[in-house]
Amino acid sequence: MTFFASALARVTPKPAAQTRTLRAQSEAHQTLHSTLKNIGAHPHGLLLSDVVQRQQRDGLNIIAHEQTPSALLQFLSTFKNPFIVVLLVLAGISAITDIWLPWQAGHAAAPASMIIILTMVLASAVMRFIQEYRSTRAAAALKAMVRTTATVTRRSAVQARPHTQELPIEQLVEGDLISLRAGDMIPADVRLVESRDLFVSQAMLTGESIPVEKKHTPQPFAADANNLVDTPTIGFMGTNVVSGTATAVVLATGNRSYFGSLAHSIVGTRSQTAFDRGVNSVSWLLIRFMLVMVPVVFVINGVSKGDWVEAFMFALAVAVGLTPEMLPMIVSANLAKGALAMAKRKVVVKRLNAIQNFGAMDVLCTDKTGTLTQDKVILAKHVSTTGMNDVTVLQLAWLNSTNQSGVPNLIDQAVLRFAEASPKHLDALQQWQKVDEMPFDFVRRRLSVVVANASGTHQLICKGAVEEMLAVSTHIVHEQQTIALTDARRISLLTMARAYHQDGFRVVVIATRDITNEQRCEQYSSSDEHSLVIRGLLIFLDPPKDSANAAMQALHAHGVSVKVLTGDNDIITGRICKEVGLAPGVALMGSEIDLLDDVALRQKVEERTVFAKLTPLQKSRILKALQANGHTVGFLGDGINDAPALREADVGISVDSAADIAKESADIILLEKSLLVLEEGVIKGRETFGNILKYLNMTASSNFGNVLSVLIASAFIPFLPMLAIQLLIQNLLYDLSQLSLPWDKMDKEFLAKPRKWDARNTGRFMLFMGPTSSVFDLVTYAVLWFVFAANSPSAQALFQSGWFIEGLLSQTLVVHMLRTQKVPFLQSTATLPVLLMTGSIMALGLYLPFSPLGPMLGLEALPWEYFPWLVGILFSYCLTAQLMKTLYIRRFGRWF
Repeated sequence: MTFFASALARVTPKPAAQTRTLRAQSEAHQTLHSTLKNIGAHPHGLLLSDVVQRQQRDGLNIIAHEQTPSALLQFLSTFKNPFIVVLLVLAGISAITDIWLPWQAGHAAAPASMIIILTMVLASAVMRFIQEYRSTRAAAALKAMVRTTATVTRRSAVQARPHTQELPIEQLVEGDLISLRAGDMIPADVRLVESRDLFVSQAMLTGESIPVEKKHTPQPFAADANNLVDTPTIGFMGTNVVSGTATAVVLATGNRSYFGSLAHSIVGTRSQTAFDRGVNSVSWLLIRFMLVMVPVVFVINGVSKGDWVEAFMFALAVAVGLTPEMLPMIVSANLAKGALAMAKRKVVVKRLNAIQNFGAMDVLCTDKTGTLTQDKVILAKHVSTTGMNDVTVLQLAWLNSTNQSGVPNLIDQAVLRFAEASPKHLDALQQWQKVDEMPFDFVRRRLSVVVANASGTHQLICKGAVEEMLAVSTHIVHEQQTIALTDARRISLLTMARAYHQDGFRVVVIATRDITNEQRCEQYSSSDEHSLVIRGLLIFLDPPKDSANAAMQALHAHGVSVKVLTGDNDIITGRICKEVGLAPGVALMGSEIDLLDDVALRQKVEERTVFAKLTPLQKSRILKALQANGHTVGFLGDGINDAPALREADVGISVDSAADIAKESADIILLEKSLLVLEEGVIKGRETFGNILKYLNMTASSNFGNVLSVLIASAFIPFLPMLAIQLLIQNLLYDLSQLSLPWDKMDKEFLAKPRKWDARNTGRFMLFMGPTSSVFDLVTYAVLWFVFAANSPSAQALFQSGWFIEGLLSQTLVVHMLRTQKVPFLQSTATLPVLLMTGSIMALGLYLPFSPLGPMLGLEALPWEYFPWLVGILFSYCLTAQLMKTLYIRRFGRWF
């Protein structure tokens, strides 16, 4: 999500808190002539030379939060992690104990431990930086595919004719002349030069869902920060045009805009997502475990060995071994890999953490028109109130559609296509000229134009939803006679419309009102929509997308329930639902939602599938109710009225053909029409999350097993079971073996239903599976102690070498044993990258005691007789781990 949508979804701006005067504030009460003079603008657009100078002076039209950090800052940010901090603290302590204290005593320094720790820190930071740097660039490249543009008028020279072009909003400068129409996001703070029926949604700034009217004509205004957004002549960056058209001049861009001043106050305060909170909850669980276990290891070794310095060093090594320092890199690599994989499926991921939310999604709320249905609506019939084809109804519809200035929506496009296919019906309409317009909004659910003929007669032509049109109509044309609209005739019209709805058609009513000379005026308003005469019905076919049925069934099979949130009526929505495989049940209407409090709504949203006749605010209420019930909610929409819901959802999904504001509000954008990519996105999200959980659970259980083994060995063995440097090397190799996990696959059983973070299960997993490896560590101790006589300080190198190999190999086998709930290698085999990485680490571990590096690490070559014992121990461990895995799944009903 861009900063426009994400920041304002979380922050309620307080204009009164501003401490500096904004350009919009200073120009709000000025005349247009004064404003143009003050900012050096021209009514026909800026010169290109002026544009270059202003770009150099003011920079790009972007908010600071959207700027990609420099490579240096991004690298430094990789150290901002609790585990990295712990490692750096341990390295500092090691520097004191291994370098500074020996140097003070005149002994040789032993910096190996500190070097190993810092190497691990640097390796983790570098790998994370490389991955995040690549993913940041990839995300930026993907986001560039859906960049928002503005229509700008400029001049190449003083006498040259102005030329209009579409440019990325980043290239706008102060003084630019831009054009606005319904569906556009206002790209900067602007002063209106001309406007017509302009209604702007300022919900992103004020939280008010009702659009406000903006006019270019000056109004009395006190320029203070408290009511700046109410200024009728000023449009603000980040708001969006609901209806009408306008020409405006740019007053301020980027951080100098009203929005930019608000954004400046919330720099660095981005709210944590559910994904971030989940990662941190598990991270701190492991850190708390380390803070408890390390002092215990230190005390036991100090008491049993009598050498407190050596005990401290060993406890320090244990602390390093317990720290999952690769967690940040593993998480980042998984998310970036998921984003790039989805990009190949023509899915743009604007926010990486949305991938996990996609996988955790258990409820998908979707708009109907343009998402479940095709983008192309067909006008099937134009009928009179008796149900017969009527050319007059088509002519009135054409006049209404061709003279409205809002977004040419699917209904208008269908009318225009149908009428233009029969141009003979349009010849008589050329005399009519537009006078005014009452734009469509999502409360009235109708649109009116006023036209005048050659004699100056004004006529209001209105089209809209059936119920809303009946509410403002008093008469009806029946068999070419205008008669009163009685209750019986209302019921007859509703019955006719309902019959069409049940057959899968959409119905729009056409009505007119002749305006007398006394009633004529230059500007009309929605209050003039009264005493209408119903002329007929427009019957549209809005078929479902070919992929909708398969997509709905696939989502259901993966544990995602689908709910339809639409502004359309319940009957036609129910019909579409049946065609795409959804059981509509009884719809909950918008009027009913207004009567429910939040508690009652939370119950209703669980019971219903279809929510009809909704306003944008009601859509948001439904999403919040589902989230309050513990659901991870996705929303799929493409219209202006879907923007609030897209911001409220845990994962907002839109399409590339959506309105600007919908794309700005979304986290994920689909670049192809097929809805089957939703299923692919869910699976990829769950696969990404599953591979992260693998690392966490493997690390937690392995670390706990190691500490338990160390505690037992420290209590009974007269020497350290493993040197600190050996423990560090073992931990480093084990972490390297898991670097390939982002390229692993997940069991189908895991992908079958939504998954969420559960720190409790991680702790339970650690305590249940960790002791399993400790049992076989103890068996290794016994074999080395009794069979190979490694039972004295003089033979400690043999003991440590034997346990080093067994510990590393058993830990690496854990990757295969725990990565799946099935039997590894037989029922589920890891991917080739995992096999190659773990195999290489095991081979390196076996080689180290025999290598020239071995003596430097305190290792020695093992007798060949030890290896049959080793194979037997490892094989027994695998069998036992599989048994414990089966018991765990039976006991807790889950694996990860």
